[in-house]
Amino acid sequence: MSGEDEDYVYDEESGEWMPASELEAKRAAADAVEVRDAVGNLLADGDAVTLIKDLDVKGAGQTLKRGTLIPSIRLTGDAQEIDCKYPGIKGLVLRAEFVRKR
Repeated sequence: MSGEDEDYVYDEESGEWMPASELEAKRAAADAVEVRDAVGNLLADGDAVTLIKDLDVKGAGQTLKRGTLIPSIRLTGDAQEIDCKYPGIKGLVLRAEFVRKR
């Protein structure tokens, strides 16, 4: 009978009322964002990636050439943005559509 005591909340996305615990589980699954590279490979923290096109880096005054290896990435929680470290460029964020997993 614990189901009768549970609070129901309105899910704006689906337009339905559901138990609060079920809505929290649904939101947690939505927060687990899958980040995929240009060819569809699943990316994870620490993966090495290669650029698939020349990219002008705003604010750094340099161009990263196609084929440049980025040794270790960090996922940001955004489905298309990855955080990277590269010598001479601080705070580099690349779009996943411009990289390929090594």
